[in-house]
Amino acid sequence: MFLVDYPLQNWAFEIFGQRIYWYAIFILTGALLAFALGFHFGKKTGISFDTAFEGFTWGLIVGVLGARIYYVLFDPNGSISTIWEFFNIRGGGLAIHGAVIATAIYAPLYCKLKKINILVVIECVAPGFLLAQAVGRWGNFFNQEAHGGLVPGATLAEQRAYLEGLHLPEFIINQMLIQGGSSTAPVTGYYHPTFLYESLLNILGLIIYMVARRFIKKLYLGDSVAFYLVWYGGVRFFIEGMRTDPLYIGDIKVARLISILFIIVGVAIFVLRRVFKFALISNYDTFYKARDIEVSNS
Repeated sequence: MFLVDYPLQNWAFEIFGQRIYWYAIFILTGALLAFALGFHFGKKTGISFDTAFEGFTWGLIVGVLGARIYYVLFDPNGSISTIWEFFNIRGGGLAIHGAVIATAIYAPLYCKLKKINILVVIECVAPGFLLAQAVGRWGNFFNQEAHGGLVPGATLAEQRAYLEGLHLPEFIINQMLIQGGSSTAPVTGYYHPTFLYESLLNILGLIIYMVARRFIKKLYLGDSVAFYLVWYGGVRFFIEGMRTDPLYIGDIKVARLISILFIIVGVAIFVLRRVFKFALISNYDTFYKARDIEVSNS
């Protein structure tokens, strides 16, 4: 039997004396899985691997920069004071909303440059965001960050029993015992694993949309971005109410404000494009019809 010390070490290994953090590993793994999912559908529309991978590589760079800029702008602690600290993201300090906003600016420019249908790209990429975020959140697990408040219970034993009642794996429960003394965990105790709640809800959202896209023929190219904005906006608004490390504008939680905007924009995109009949190209016809015909004729 392996004996594991908690809290878990937040770095995996060293290369030439430089620690490689689990946070970075999970971010990159999530991004690569999202690329694989997106390209699986993109190649059905004629998008080459080279074009897709080039777009992914630059998009990853832009997304990370956007996530970092967003975090630095709204970090209440103002902990970034040098250019090196700005680029030192191995241990955390990225904000998903910033990555989404930066990517939304980058994607149309890249599609215009490569003469690719932006709606096709959106439909291939947006579901992958949910997958990437679901995986990336596990980096927060190793850092003991992005957690919620104390779970119910007057003693550590009662708090642990609460988490056990949620049928969580023991390794997650153990890692949620956080030493007090910080602004996000003022007292020692068991804290809500909000990273896990968000990860599971993102996976659920991905499954719902992929199933809906397969069988609902009135979902169109680009509807995935509307679903993503509404789903993730709702998930993040809910989760943000539990977290102890929000970014602020004055007394307003930035993530909740942006989440509300995401929901409004997502609903508007879904409704208005149907009202004005803008580019209503069926997802089913684009991705699934040819295969269904092939199967039925075999």
